[in-house]
Amino acid sequence: MHAFSTEVGSADFQESVIGASHRVLVLVDFWAEWCAPCRTLKPILEKLAAEYGGRFCLAKVNSDQNPELAARYAVRGIPSVKAFLNGAVVREFAGALPEAQVRAFIDDLLPSPAEPLRIAAEEARARGDTEVAYSLLADALELDPTHDAARLDLADIHVNLGEINAAQAILESRGYATRFAPRIAALQARLKLAATGSGADTAALAARIAANADDLDARLRLAHALAFARDYRPALEELLSIVKRDRNWQDQAARKAMLELFTLLDSDGQYDDLVREFRIALARTLN
Repeated sequence: MHAFSTEVGSADFQESVIGASHRVLVLVDFWAEWCAPCRTLKPILEKLAAEYGGRFCLAKVNSDQNPELAARYAVRGIPSVKAFLNGAVVREFAGALPEAQVRAFIDDLLPSPAEPLRIAAEEARARGDTEVAYSLLADALELDPTHDAARLDLADIHVNLGEINAAQAILESRGYATRFAPRIAALQARLKLAATGSGADTAALAARIAANADDLDARLRLAHALAFARDYRPALEELLSIVKRDRNWQDQAARKAMLELFTLLDSDGQYDDLVREFRIALARTLN
């Protein structure tokens, strides 16, 4: 027994697990005296809790003595390990895994030591200081080359700068964790926009449309340019206008571009209302 590994029951679960998980990762090990696999896993968890020195806490719950906790968290077999962050179960596993797999399970949940640098880079980007952000992300990846979030932030900067090959190389450089799939899809959508929309003369395209409202090529190119500049509403309006005029033009290019924009915007909650509005508008136009 040590400072980072404690026996927990119903009386102190709220404080020792739910409350503590707002400050640090908490692993809850549901076990019982009669369970042989529990006796195999328990010392592994205790060893790692001591080794990690407070980066996570281990709470051991005897499921026989605390059946209400086992029922509350749907423990159907033991050992059962549930990881808590911010008061909720974020991941779990059952059975006596080897130490290497338990370590990997923990490492995937712990914040990277490079995370403060990534956050500083995010703040620099918000100030418009791209050069500082780039440098901070490079430092973060030197400290932790496996930090996927920092790697994708760097790809995002390359996309903004129109450096398509550099961004694509980052996306293809490793297999990313499943939880990053939505962000990768959004980046791929932005890469496509960068290829088609960067460097376009929006004034000239707007003039073409003013002279001929049925210039669908100009509308599509303008929509791509607007979307690349993150001016999403007018971009979607141009695409919807094409669909209304000729839904099958260039193999439904406008409809497909709208769907790609929806994929891009779905990764950012601030655009939920905009996406909902244009999904409905597209559906009404097509039906």
